[in-house]
Amino acid sequence: MIPLAAILSIGEKVLDKVLPDPEAKAKAQASLMEMAQRGELAQLEAQVKEMQSARDREVQIATSEFAPMLSKIVTPILALGTVGLTFILFGVIIFVDVDTDSKDILIYVLGALTSAVTMVLGYYFGSSAGSKEKSAQLDDIMEKKK
Repeated sequence: MIPLAAILSIGEKVLDKVLPDPEAKAKAQASLMEMAQRGELAQLEAQVKEMQSARDREVQIATSEFAPMLSKIVTPILALGTVGLTFILFGVIIFVDVDTDSKDILIYVLGALTSAVTMVLGYYFGSSAGSKEKSAQLDDIMEKKK
């Protein structure tokens, strides 16, 4: 996927060639920026809806009397296992004398597990303050559209 900044840069170069009039060029650039913002807003809105639907699904499974016990406990067990394994690997790297080749592999695995733990914590405890601020801004913008 082409980054948004690259698309805007290409669009501005095309506008320079096609529209020599500065006023028409400014209107076209404003239109281009508005299209970019709408795309970003739609993308943010889709991400927020996706996270919310995943959380709603988990709540439905956890509170359903018809869901099997395995369905209710598999997500928390995987989350706890990931966090626990990460701390165990931290301990191994710090306290156990491991040869250099194995240590490199352990550090690589620890990096992957650390990323997974970040996602687990974000899932269970909500997103960061920055994401919450973006969600609030998105809600404000959506309210203004209505």
